[in-house]
Amino acid sequence: MDERILPGLLTLLLVVVIFAMMWWGWRNKLKRQETVAALPETPAGLGESVISVPGQYVVTTSAGDWLDRMAVNGLGIRTPAVVHVHAAGVVLERKGAQDIFIAKEALGEVGARSGMAGKFVEKDGLVVIGWRLADTAVDTGFRTTEAAAKRPLIEALQALLPEDSDTEPNGKNN
Repeated sequence: MDERILPGLLTLLLVVVIFAMMWWGWRNKLKRQETVAALPETPAGLGESVISVPGQYVVTTSAGDWLDRMAVNGLGIRTPAVVHVHAAGVVLERKGAQDIFIAKEALGEVGARSGMAGKFVEKDGLVVIGWRLADTAVDTGFRTTEAAAKRPLIEALQALLPEDSDTEPNGKNN
C-alpha cells in the first residue's frame, strides 16, 4: 500500500464530515425558521422607480443580530442584484433568486454598516434596510457597485420612511 493513500483517505473523510456538518447546521436553521412567512409577491404596476442601483444583495438577518442569517426563502444566499426604489416600496431584483419586495409600510429603518453575516467591508460600506417580513423583524444588506451610489440610495430609502422613524439599523438614534 502506498504511504500516501492513508493520509489521502483521512483528508477525504475529514472533508466529507465537514460538509455533512455544514449541511446539518443549515437544515436545522431552516427548521428553526420554518414559521417565517414567505416573501410577498412584487405587485404589478409599481410604475417608474425613483432610483435603481446595481450591486450585490448580501444577506438578510434577524433584526439587530447581524450574525443570525435567515435561511428561509433564499434570504441567506448572496447574489448580484439591483435595488429599485418606488413610491410604494422597494424591490431587490436578485439574479437567480426570488425578488424581494418591501412595502413602504413594512420599512422600519435605513442606514449603513460595515458588515453583516459573511460580508465585512469598509466603514459604512453596506446599505442596511430594516423591515418586517410579516411578524418577523429583519435587516437586509446591500452593497452598491459604485460607492458614489450609496448616499443617493440611502436618501431615497429614507424618504419612504414614516416621519417618526429616527433610528439607524444599529439601534442608535440619529
